[in-house]
Amino acid sequence: HSEDDLESFLDQAATVSKEAPVVISKFEIGAKEIEFDGVAQNGQLLIYAISEHIENAGVHSGDATLVMPPQRLHIETIRQIKKASKQIAQGLNISGPFNIQFLARDNHLKVIECNLRASRSFPFASKVTGHNFAELATKALMGNAPTNARYQTLDLNHVAVKAAQFSFSRLKGADPRLGVEMVSTGEVACFGDSAGEALLTALLAVGFKIPKKNILLTIGKLEDKVALLPTIQALHAKGFTLSATQNTHEFLKSRNIPSVMLYKVSEPRSPNIKEYLENRRTDLVINIPTHESTQEQTDGYFIRRLATDRGIPLITNVQLFKRIVEALSEEAPAAPPCIAWPQLLEKN
Repeated sequence: HSEDDLESFLDQAATVSKEAPVVISKFEIGAKEIEFDGVAQNGQLLIYAISEHIENAGVHSGDATLVMPPQRLHIETIRQIKKASKQIAQGLNISGPFNIQFLARDNHLKVIECNLRASRSFPFASKVTGHNFAELATKALMGNAPTNARYQTLDLNHVAVKAAQFSFSRLKGADPRLGVEMVSTGEVACFGDSAGEALLTALLAVGFKIPKKNILLTIGKLEDKVALLPTIQALHAKGFTLSATQNTHEFLKSRNIPSVMLYKVSEPRSPNIKEYLENRRTDLVINIPTHESTQEQTDGYFIRRLATDRGIPLITNVQLFKRIVEALSEEAPAAPPCIAWPQLLEKN
């Protein structure tokens, strides 16, 4: 993320081995990640399912929140994904299951990787679409899969969300934030009549609690503050009481959004974030960390850790925070519907 980072990593690489090459990869900023699960036979694509990540690329696919069928992809993007996947299946002469991870930005696609195996989203695709991907993949491996069947996997009358389950509360000292390394210990999938309904139901299933009144905001970068301004305004309009660290508080104050200013953990002054969290005086913590190695990030770590240790829901991702607030505005989270799985498929 900086020149100092680059110098540090190269020094470490040279210490490990001065002869081994160093690979430098470009990190895409602001790109959407998309999963493609398919089954092919002798290079011919037989069935596929597409799901979109709520979080932007940079969060491991095992930790990301998946939505199926995709709700916010352009038709042209879906068309490009299907075309590229057919070409990859044909080029590799695939028989059996495969998974492709795509990056999409400004309607342009890049392939992250193609795995010639069933992915963790393979059973998710089967449940959501009602088609047994594993059974078809087995037949394809044997060369016995039907090649003229047609499957409906995009135009469904329901939406499903797969949310990750984390165990940070049991891992003392671990920083409860997401990155390129997988840290989740499980997952749960839930259905709904809309994406918001499915998202809230899935989050409730992994232990998330719907905030009732008080929300703590600590947002590092200015661009994240600006991006989240409409979301925060929506929370204020719904009557939530907001508290914030100094920079976030001043940003909100300049936009006529009232908030209680809290001092950081490293600042021994009151009112302090530490006492707020230890006394559970907030229902939800929104901590959007910066990536630089600064004192602010150290304070951010203590905020995230305190929230986790006190059992307070914690959100560290801009996109997920936006979607949760949208869902709270649209749905009635107090009583999420419980619809039997076969009934959902009968609707289609």
